[in-house]
Amino acid sequence: QVQLVESGGGLVQAGGSLRLSCAASGRTFSGYAVGWFRQAPGKEREFVGRINWSGAGTYYAEFVKGRFTISRSNAKNTVYLQMNSLKPEDTAVYYCAASGRVVPRSQDDYENWGQGTQVTVSS
Repeated sequence: QVQLVESGGGLVQAGGSLRLSCAASGRTFSGYAVGWFRQAPGKEREFVGRINWSGAGTYYAEFVKGRFTISRSNAKNTVYLQMNSLKPEDTAVYYCAASGRVVPRSQDDYENWGQGTQVTVSS
């Protein structure tokens, strides 16, 4: 099991930036792919992007391409979500999750989830 804790959320104006962190403890973190997800009020949780175990491979949802970047430091047991050019529609609770699969393809492939951090983007 890997325990995950997100941080870095907050209130930001449209066009601004935030960097979320996902800190891991427990089993060796470097063996896990990590995904970022978000859930807005009244909506289902949706995929934002993911990074593979080494950090060499990333994949993003279309609506964040060019604005969000995922990176990781296995030495620090931390994955980051850099969010630029934020829009009011990016307002949501953001979650990180870890998967033992090489290429997780659905939310069900992620075994470990954090509690989430709130991001609010004002217009």
